[in-house]
Formats: sequence, structure tokens, C-alpha cells
Amino acid sequence: MKSQIIQSFGKPSVFQHKEIPKPEIEPGHVLIHVKATSVNPIDTKVRAGSVPAVAPEFPAVLHGDVAGLVCAVGEGVTKFVIGDEVFGCAGGFKGTSGGSLAEYMLADADLLAHKPKNLTMEEAAALPLVSITAWEALFNRARLTPGQEVLIHGATGGVGHIAIQLAKWGGATVYTTASSQEKLEMAKRLGADITINYTEETVQEYVEKYTDGKGFDLVFDTVGGENLDRSFEAAAVHGTVTAIATRSTHDLTPVHSKGLSLHVTFMLLKIVNKDMHKHYGEILKKVASVVEEDKLRPLLDPRIFTFDEVSKAHEYMESGQAVGKIVLVNNW
Repeated sequence: MKSQIIQSFGKPSVFQHKEIPKPEIEPGHVLIHVKATSVNPIDTKVRAGSVPAVAPEFPAVLHGDVAGLVCAVGEGVTKFVIGDEVFGCAGGFKGTSGGSLAEYMLADADLLAHKPKNLTMEEAAALPLVSITAWEALFNRARLTPGQEVLIHGATGGVGHIAIQLAKWGGATVYTTASSQEKLEMAKRLGADITINYTEETVQEYVEKYTDGKGFDLVFDTVGGENLDRSFEAAAVHGTVTAIATRSTHDLTPVHSKGLSLHVTFMLLKIVNKDMHKHYGEILKKVASVVEEDKLRPLLDPRIFTFDEVSKAHEYMESGQAVGKIVLVNNW
């Protein structure tokens, strides 16, 4: 089958088009005829060698997100049949059977769910990693409850734009930050109640303006770096901060002085640990239900790439110009 592989870590140009053996079906797995995938920041970090602990062995087929058709079903699999449309984050990392930058992908059935009926393959491929991350952070770690005031940093980012919609679906009053009027308007369309231009207002100013100085019940930081410190500042006493980018050093004095709860979500942990796979398939089933209620939809960047253009897609991701998810379609 055709594929895009890497033989070593490096820049986006490291991808090579190569014919490799088509995977053989295994018990507990399905073989997917891949229709689309999407780029996540972790995919670029794996390619660059920044996270060797979760990187697959060389030669490696990268990318976890996939949408496609089941074309073979392994022994013991009962929830899928040949011809089913599925989506999931199911490969491209340590301990998996190969990524989605290929004609076919062997995937653990526990990591998959039926594709939402009201989404295209391209839209479905944009959802798995970011929706699992947002769900884990908001509902499983932070325990979001209806009526909470939730601040989400990174309104139009991959995880941020999904988190806005899920928090709204969960009954929260949703505040979000972005850097431009265009992104703030987009966040409004996604369901945010209040949008904040963080280049024009300080944390102290918007906390005073919107919460009478008390702070937010829950702050979800999808940005990382110094923004995690701003998240501590924005949280209420006994509030909760949940984050997805914490490979950095911080002064935890505000966490102590406010009695904050801090939760970190690193969704790949349940992919590289096979005994935890089933949990993600269950989350995706719930996500698909929310999508089919018309309460959740992925935001796609206008630029759509083909598998042959994966190097350009990674360059575009690293440029910071994308708004929403970058999708690639299988052109083979």
C-alpha cells in the first residue's frame, strides 16, 4: 500500500512516499481504508523528535486521527462490521500498529467509534484527539457541572474550539480568550457567552469585569507556558485549573494560596497503554452523540491538504497561521 513514512526525526521535509506492506488483520482490531486524517501539535512534535517517549519505531507511519471505512474485522470484534464508517485516534504512536498516513490502518477496535452521521469524513478526522482531550479535561478531570463559570484559553485552537462547545453543552457559562476580533467572533458562533481579547485586557481587568474580582470556577488552559500562570491568576479560590501543555516550570504559590486543584491531561497516555484503550472508544461514542444533537462541530481551516502534501501541512501547522483543524484527505 502507499504511505508517507519517516525514517528519522527531522523537519517537515523528512516525510517520504513509500510502498509498504498492507497490514494483516489481528484479533481485537479492524482494518480501516483511510479516507482522511488531521494534524495535531503532537504529530509535529513526534516527527521532530521532541517527545521520543511516545514516538513509534522507524520506519514510522505517523498521525493518530483517522476517519474511514472498515474493510476487515478481527476475531473478537463485535461492534463493527465491514462497511462501517468509523473515526478515532488509533495509531502513529508508541505501541500502536501504525498511523493513518497510509491507504490502510490497522486499529484496535477499542479506540474507535462509529462516525457521526452528520459529518463528512474530513470533519470526522478532525475530531478524535481534540475531542477526547477536551472531554477528559472538562468532564473526567475537572468534573464540570451545570452553572459553573468556565474560562477557556485559546478560543479557535484545536482543543479550545471543541472545549467551548462541550462546556456549553455541559451547561456552563463559557468565557474564552483570543487575540483578534475575527477569532472572537468565531468563538461567539461556537457558543461562547463572553469573549475576551487578551491583548487588550489584563487578567486582573477581566476577572474584575466579569466576576467582580472573584475569579472563574474552572479555567481550561490549552495554550501553556506563561499562560498557565495567567490561569492560576484567573481562577477563583478553591477553583480548578486544567491544562494540556505543562512541560514548563512555574511558581505554585498561587495554587497554594487559593487552594486550587490542578489537573493535567495528556491524552496519549491511554493510547500507549493498551489496557486503557476502551475508555477512549467510549468517549468518542459520547462525542458522536453530541455531534448528532447538533451541539458540536469541528472548525476546519480553509486549507485542505492531500496525503502527498503532508510536509506542507506540517509546515502550515508550525507557522501558527491555522484557524481550527488542518485536515488531509487520502488522494491515493
